[in-house]
Amino acid sequence: MTQKKINDTSNAEDMPRAVTVAVIGAGMAGLIAARELHRRGVDVVVLEAAARPGGRMLVETTALDSRVDLGGQWIGHGHHRFEALATELGTTVFRMHTPKRPEIVDGDSRIRNSSGVIAAAATALLAWEIAARLGAPRAWKTQTVQSWLRHVPGRRARRLLEVLVSVSTTADLDRYSVHAFLEMIRYQGGLTTMLSTAGGAQESLVVEGAGTLTERLAAGLDGRVVCDSAVTALHRDEAGVTIHSASGTYRAAEVIVAVPPPMAARIAHLPELPTARTQLQDNTYMGSVYKAIAVYDRPFWRERAHAELLILTDPGMAVFDTSPPGGPGHLCVLIAGPGARNLDGLDSGARRTAVLGPLSARLGPAILEPASWHEKPWHLDEYVGGGYTALPDIGHDQRCFPASSERVGRLHWAGTETAKEHAGYIEGAIESGERAAHEVIETLSE
Repeated sequence: MTQKKINDTSNAEDMPRAVTVAVIGAGMAGLIAARELHRRGVDVVVLEAAARPGGRMLVETTALDSRVDLGGQWIGHGHHRFEALATELGTTVFRMHTPKRPEIVDGDSRIRNSSGVIAAAATALLAWEIAARLGAPRAWKTQTVQSWLRHVPGRRARRLLEVLVSVSTTADLDRYSVHAFLEMIRYQGGLTTMLSTAGGAQESLVVEGAGTLTERLAAGLDGRVVCDSAVTALHRDEAGVTIHSASGTYRAAEVIVAVPPPMAARIAHLPELPTARTQLQDNTYMGSVYKAIAVYDRPFWRERAHAELLILTDPGMAVFDTSPPGGPGHLCVLIAGPGARNLDGLDSGARRTAVLGPLSARLGPAILEPASWHEKPWHLDEYVGGGYTALPDIGHDQRCFPASSERVGRLHWAGTETAKEHAGYIEGAIESGERAAHEVIETLSE
């Protein structure tokens, strides 16, 4: 969707455009913040580096005229803000078609729930759950998840855990500390919530695509979203903030930064930010994740098997049946960490074969011939940097969730990482945008 852009002029650097509030980043958090401000009659502009709004949310139309999300999509259990927004913006929410538990497939064989592989993996998961509740020792900040997995008996059990943790966090497990992972488990309310579909974080979907919500939010801001407008510097003084961007210079009383900390590190500041803020930006990174959606006339696989799978062969992947009610058939695949980056050197056809090939034995040979194919390697996105969220680098003290949102003078911070509840999810992005907008409104009224 093309956004109306505010016209720039050759002397834009000499004559900054004055606004009351500038929001940096047109992802869900930034758009929600801008909408709240606009509703209160506050003059606001949203500066987005990319050519489109949406950030880590992106929807495409398929060859069968359905809509598929290549970015964030799931409404988890208890994600009330997200569900309410979907209803308000005229979209339809549905429960994902899901079995009691996914099938685990290694090559041509299916790993049975009664096997020793499942027992060993379940024992490790229980140990993580208990350790998360008790609190991780600081010494575990330098111990990687990959090194801990070496203590799990059995190659298949280790591989199962590796795929589970990788897809749920998008982290490189040799760069991700046990401490950070256990903190995430505790914050998210346990592994069951993190990994489950029904009753968990992947419970429902939007027929029209979750990315349709960011499109409609941006359209509702009546040209106040300025795309292709990467912010390069923020200069603060007692009277306000001067914002230097690719679309020109702006002058605002208050600024909301609504981009992930590692991407916010690209912005120069005068005066410099406090040490705690720069450490948060410099010592976190975006995970690696590749997402693909294969589209079929109907979800034909349901006639022989369900399609919620964990594939242990390379590339390890999680597969979900995200078909809307009445069709067509949507098959969603997530590959994370090094496995996602290993696909980068292949062309689209070779990637499709690498992704769909391992599924044919379980779901049938027709799986190799989708009517429509959609893919997105988020770690190659120049303006997002990866997904799903910012992760603490090994050995550093940055809290995983929630990241600090403590204001710095006239700078306020939003983004899903800063949410008090459901950080890392779309629900958290909505919460953070509302919080930042209310914080700015209170500041302006002082």
